[in-house]
Amino acid sequence: MMKARQNKEQQKIKFSFLKILTGSDLSRRRLPFMAIESVRPGPVVWLTACIHGDEVTGIVTIQEVFKSLRKQPLRNGSLYAFPLMNPIGFETASRNITLSKEDLNRSFPGDKNGSVAERIADKIFSTIKETKPALVLDLHNDWMKSIPYALVDSNPGGAHKQAYEQTKKVAEKSGFLVILETEAASRSLSYSLLEHDIPALTIELGESYVVNEQNVVYGVKSILGILAHLDMMDKPAEPFTFKTTQAISAKTLKLSSLPVSSASGIVRFQTEPGAVVKKGQAVAKIYNAFGKLQGTLLSRNDGVVLGHSDFSVAFPGAPVMAFGIFEKNE
Repeated sequence: MMKARQNKEQQKIKFSFLKILTGSDLSRRRLPFMAIESVRPGPVVWLTACIHGDEVTGIVTIQEVFKSLRKQPLRNGSLYAFPLMNPIGFETASRNITLSKEDLNRSFPGDKNGSVAERIADKIFSTIKETKPALVLDLHNDWMKSIPYALVDSNPGGAHKQAYEQTKKVAEKSGFLVILETEAASRSLSYSLLEHDIPALTIELGESYVVNEQNVVYGVKSILGILAHLDMMDKPAEPFTFKTTQAISAKTLKLSSLPVSSASGIVRFQTEPGAVVKKGQAVAKIYNAFGKLQGTLLSRNDGVVLGHSDFSVAFPGAPVMAFGIFEKNE
């Protein structure tokens, strides 16, 4: 199946599918593929989404970016997208691939003769790599109560310095808080791309499971701004900056899940996602079944609350919040 049309003779828009597997009933499973190709050569950028089946906002964000580019065509270059990388998990609102219980985002760069996840990962990775992209933006969702932010992988090493530095520069142009990952996700899509010298940035678009329309708006503005930064389209009249980004002066923060829970019980959060907190500030309290206070969690550093755990159930050692901490606390 293929649809293609010219947009003011400046670009070609295509929608098609890539086969990923055949089921036991001989049904075919496919990956939706979207493309906008300008008549003028330029950078190649990829958008990817729904690598986890319960993270759906990215799908709609990509759809809206393509709608915007119908009205305002690319000046040059090409934009490609896999809006639904895990269709099997998506149909059951499952993070992993339902058939095999595998995490697709821990299966890259993939193996065409491997497991279900590795075969899908190979199809995605090899297709992206063949286009020699200047940038890949991987759209995710976080906890159900969280703010959007740009997540930069941990440093893959000096051999991949150029791709990593380009990723950080793009992150700063995203308009979101820039959060540096502290642990390597060695088989994730973005980290694997960096290891192949392809700049790759993860954008977390808030809550999972449902489409948050406001976060779609933020995501579209951020992506269009990045395309403008790459000179692929005109710069917007007003650059996008997320409200929490406006409230702080730090350019980058580091990801932290500390403090973890100190006791079993019911969590009652004392701060909202997006709030700026100080070291020593109470961020959550834990109560037992009779309402007796079991412990108070204090912020370990100055920083920003990124999100709350999906459940107000605490166990010793369990993370209950995520923070972006200012690098001066490193």
